[in-house]
Amino acid sequence: MSDNPVKQITTDDLRCLEDQKGLILQGCGGPPQEWVDGINDLLTEAGILLNASVFETESVSSFQHDGVTCLLFPFEGVELDMGRLAMWRLQTHGQFGGTWLSDYVPNRLGGFAQEQVPRKPQKPQMELLGQDGNIFGIMGRASRLLKRAGQHEQADEMISRVTACGSYDEALNIISEYVETELSPPATPQKSNKKKVRNTHER
Repeated sequence: MSDNPVKQITTDDLRCLEDQKGLILQGCGGPPQEWVDGINDLLTEAGILLNASVFETESVSSFQHDGVTCLLFPFEGVELDMGRLAMWRLQTHGQFGGTWLSDYVPNRLGGFAQEQVPRKPQKPQMELLGQDGNIFGIMGRASRLLKRAGQHEQADEMISRVTACGSYDEALNIISEYVETELSPPATPQKSNKKKVRNTHER
């Protein structure tokens, strides 16, 4: 019996394990170590755990969901006969509520957490044509637009760069990086992933 306790995780932790495979048993009340030892014995006797491999206690995780204690047995680091394990899971489902990690999270927890890519803040629009040509006046208007859009850090960064640059044209180009002006480069269109369909009538 291992001296290392079964680690406790949350369902949020579970939703971050998209790349991991494992078996979840539900309704595992009582000492977790007894469950780990018991499942190792059952799966060894059933010829599912191969070559004397076992689920190490420190690799097994315990979590609570809907008032039920569940255990996650990850497949990494153990040798398994997956065909026999699949049959065992079905045969003992009424006893252990066994389900794959890849099924449990989408069906019970709403899916795996997706890594969100932060979106770039939208640039405010500002016309240069017909406006006061004083660079400090232009910079001030751009700064106010940025702050009104909640982009205070961008406003401060723009002012710092403009005041340190060496020419009027360079200053206008820097301002046009932060606000949309006539000098701002056009947005790069996204390339379509769709393959071009060849016209079958073309020869």
